[in-house]
Amino acid sequence: MIERIWSGESKLYLLLLPFSWLYGLISGLRQFGYRHGWLKSWRAPVPVVVVGNLTAGGNGKTPVAIWLVENLQRQGVRAGVVSRGYGGKSAHYPLVLNQSTTTEVAGDEPVLIFQRTGVPVAVAPVRSDAVKALLNQFELDVIITDDGLQHYALQRDIELVVVDGARRFGNGWWLPAGPMRERTGRLRSVDAVITNGGDAQGNEIPMELKSGEAINLLTGERCQAQTLSRVVAMAGIGHPPRFFQTLNTINVQPEQTHAFADHQPYTEDLLANLVNAQQSLLMTEKDAVKCRAFAQENWWYLPVDARLPAESAEALLALVMSKIEKK
Repeated sequence: MIERIWSGESKLYLLLLPFSWLYGLISGLRQFGYRHGWLKSWRAPVPVVVVGNLTAGGNGKTPVAIWLVENLQRQGVRAGVVSRGYGGKSAHYPLVLNQSTTTEVAGDEPVLIFQRTGVPVAVAPVRSDAVKALLNQFELDVIITDDGLQHYALQRDIELVVVDGARRFGNGWWLPAGPMRERTGRLRSVDAVITNGGDAQGNEIPMELKSGEAINLLTGERCQAQTLSRVVAMAGIGHPPRFFQTLNTINVQPEQTHAFADHQPYTEDLLANLVNAQQSLLMTEKDAVKCRAFAQENWWYLPVDARLPAESAEALLALVMSKIEKK
């Protein structure tokens, strides 16, 4: 239902407009306060790169953050990542992740980034606290914040906005009548707009999510997803249809698909009941980090990587490197 309201297909958004106007008013006042120094913000001693969006729901921010980390690592840059840690609940903040940190504590996306890249990751509702915790423990050249475009209490050097190329900005209204956290005029002040799928417009940078080999949660075995028998697909991400569409593009036709809420907690019984012994449960990497502790032998996940045009990728990396060199 919320997708139909936010897309404009349902006119029920009209009932929510008063709440959207209030959201927009409060958001605008906060921005004005930070811009004029009435609200305090903190600047880190190293460059901060925000990878965020204007809309609620999954747009592909985390794959872009991982792409940036991995490309900076290849150039010898020491990167750290901070996040709000949505979906997790820690007894204390800031929380610096380690090998035993669970998604229940830190949230699924921070754990995914930590396990995929191996870079220092910290979470905290106040992101400056997370940055300080990382800098107290590690020698870092740059901080990347996964989400946080609207977290103006942390000053930033570079802003990258990821846009869902298929859904774009829905009906264009602020939450809750629409998906917008900020209006599209905000794009004029960011350093780059990266469009995930669909058709990139104007100066937007096109991006695709390319899938790799399927990986078994229990054994680490790899194989082509097309070779899995009787696939049942599941996704608990911001926009599950994107994962199912990815499977279609690589000629994987699931017998069933199951869409869960973003940051959905899982139990062994819940997922075990989705498949029988002759079927293969195929999930996203974001789902996999939440189920490794109770994975079964026929559970697999499909990692994806962000792919940008070479010229655009070089320009983005050069921009980040220029900020690091200035510091």
